[in-house]
Amino acid sequence: MKDPTKLAKKAAHDALVARISTVEAKLKTLKARAETAKANVEIKEIAKLLVVRPTIKQVHELKKLSDDRWERAKGQLEAKVTDFEKAAKAIASKSKRG
Repeated sequence: MKDPTKLAKKAAHDALVARISTVEAKLKTLKARAETAKANVEIKEIAKLLVVRPTIKQVHELKKLSDDRWERAKGQLEAKVTDFEKAAKAIASKSKRG
């Protein structure tokens, strides 16, 4: 039988990877639209966001941490992913208005 802690960690890992990948895909679509519309401000905002985004590598590094460090790091990474999602949504809503 699988260890419940390992299953929970894997589920959290997979969820974070999926969230990051989804936002990255949305940003790439927004960037293409902005480039087509010659929206320089949005292009710059998207490029900046893609540079500072949480990476899937960071999520993979969670696997290497002990249980106590894992919980803290997971919480910090989840907060970064949430901020990343909010920033992407803000850019998307700006581009829809403009």
